[in-house]
Amino acid sequence: MHLPEVNLTHVDRLTDSTGMIQHAVYGLPNRREGYCIDDNARALLLAVLACRNNKHNETALRLLPVYLGFVHYMQTENGLFRNFMLYNKVCPEEHGSEDSFGRTVMALGYLVKEGPTRPYIKIGEEIFMRAYPQISSLTSLRGIANALIGLSLFVQFNYPDDLKREQVAALADKMMNMYAANCTPDWQWFEPILTYDNAIMPLALLHAYELTGNEACLSVALESMHFLESKVFHEGILRPVGNKGWWEKGQKQGARFDQQGIDVMAMVLYYEQAWKVTRDEQYLTRLYQCFQWFHGANDLEMALYDPENGGCADGLQAEGINQNQGAESTLAYWISHLTTEAIISASK
Repeated sequence: MHLPEVNLTHVDRLTDSTGMIQHAVYGLPNRREGYCIDDNARALLLAVLACRNNKHNETALRLLPVYLGFVHYMQTENGLFRNFMLYNKVCPEEHGSEDSFGRTVMALGYLVKEGPTRPYIKIGEEIFMRAYPQISSLTSLRGIANALIGLSLFVQFNYPDDLKREQVAALADKMMNMYAANCTPDWQWFEPILTYDNAIMPLALLHAYELTGNEACLSVALESMHFLESKVFHEGILRPVGNKGWWEKGQKQGARFDQQGIDVMAMVLYYEQAWKVTRDEQYLTRLYQCFQWFHGANDLEMALYDPENGGCADGLQAEGINQNQGAESTLAYWISHLTTEAIISASK
């Protein structure tokens, strides 16, 4: 499988001395929209992936402390994180959503486990530990799932850590209970609707299984992902659930558009982890199918990745691609790219 050369030009362009700007007008950073911790956490994850295995991508290594500094600044005294910051550096909220908290914990877990330098890892540990007491009170499904991934990675780095391993099991139990409450013979899912970032849920349970060996986690992860696959793969082409209406339980068909890169990223990460824990090569095939969505293997046969600047279009719409190249979509592409690159290398 041929992959483009790593080109973080647009990632660099979206980043200033404060952090990553969340939106763009075409390829131009939209400073009017300011920053958010969601995207800076994803950018931190991207930087970690770009630097792992001693590759030390020059751009990523330069930008990593910017994203880490943003996360550090946005943490509150009680360990939570504010999400939004205006361009004038005013934060209009006391703290952000549970989902943004979970995504930040996930990125910190990657940093602690695979960070390029000990000082960055140490800072990541300190931020993580300030956030840790808040993890047990999470109720949002995606907040729990993202935090579960980050916590699992943190425990792997600090193994053995029985207390946090118990917290992994407790978060997995929360997800399993949600699954049991919504699962029926024709709907094997964690909630009565398919929305966004769906594969992050079975991915979290795969991480829990890897750490705890709980076969029930593996079973639900595989079963729920099989259900999701039945909804989003059509003749080998990925069609993520569109955000113009989602897909509610009982509907014969969900929204076809707008399709988002963040859903593809979650699926790529899922298949990477599924291959790691099972070594079943069917997951490599699925991973490649998902990644090719960015390059035109989609409903409109249109590429979202821009090889000129390394940016990625914001979504696939009925009338074509959204030409704006915001942070979320561009980060989704590069996290998917680096994950695919790593899995190709590991599977040889």
